[in-house]
Amino acid sequence: MNSMKTPASRRHFLKSMGTLAVVSAFDSPTAQAVTEPKGMRFGYTAMTWGKEEKQAIDDISSLGFAGIQFRIDAVSEFKPPELRDILAQHKLTFVALSSGEVAIDPAVEAAEIAKHTANAKFVRDAGGLYLQVLDQLKPYPRTVTPAECKRLGKLLTAIGKQTADLGVPLGYHNHMNTISEHPANLATVLEDADPQFVKLELDTAHALAGGGDPAAMVEQYRDRLLFLHLKDVVSIPLGSENSKYPFKFVELGRGDVDFPSVFAALKKIGFTGWAVVELDRVPDPSRTPKDCAKISSEYLASKFAAKF
Repeated sequence: MNSMKTPASRRHFLKSMGTLAVVSAFDSPTAQAVTEPKGMRFGYTAMTWGKEEKQAIDDISSLGFAGIQFRIDAVSEFKPPELRDILAQHKLTFVALSSGEVAIDPAVEAAEIAKHTANAKFVRDAGGLYLQVLDQLKPYPRTVTPAECKRLGKLLTAIGKQTADLGVPLGYHNHMNTISEHPANLATVLEDADPQFVKLELDTAHALAGGGDPAAMVEQYRDRLLFLHLKDVVSIPLGSENSKYPFKFVELGRGDVDFPSVFAALKKIGFTGWAVVELDRVPDPSRTPKDCAKISSEYLASKFAAKF
């Protein structure tokens, strides 16, 4: 278990995140009983490697992951046919492109729609599946008005209609420091977005850090769930390690997300889509991005019989 998960830090996490009871995946009595839902496939995000996308492709493929997600840098780094060929050589599916932020200012609405539509065209031409968006990041903790939630829902619908015309479904990413930081705001956003054109890319760590229950949210949004970010998070004292937030993202199984409950919920709803492991940066400088990915893949294989 992670050395930072002391009783004191755990209490700090529950208090600061506004959650109720969180059970570590290693501590859960159901950990050995839960297996991955049949048909679910696992990918990994290239973001841990920063701008070294080609190295990320090599490492992620070598560890047996079936898919990869890129950040917006990939649009300038690769031509679509080039990326398609490289991924085919590595037997990787281009699961999603993180298309960046959506600004809800009406003055820039047309530009926002055009920007994300162009990114969706890149995904289509490179043989990818999904486009992921989030709204603009603001200082933590985020304050949000109902009008902002509604405005975002309508703008996401407008973008989703354009990406759907290209054959690329749109997934909205729940995320700390955005309008969807708290579960109630996420619900309002999705209520005001057309379910035909706006799906949910559920992130387990951001859900927990925002005060939600990731497993319950899997069931709540079973009809909107496009794909997942499997991500773990642990509490840290605010301001430590040069952090702006009272939490840090870590490899799977080393934080506070109750993955046995998440996997049980996924099995209950019959989820057969993509689950992409995400880690923003290496949490321990003694490890490499590939080391971190291996830790998470071994956790999934040992605890949930995940196939790579």
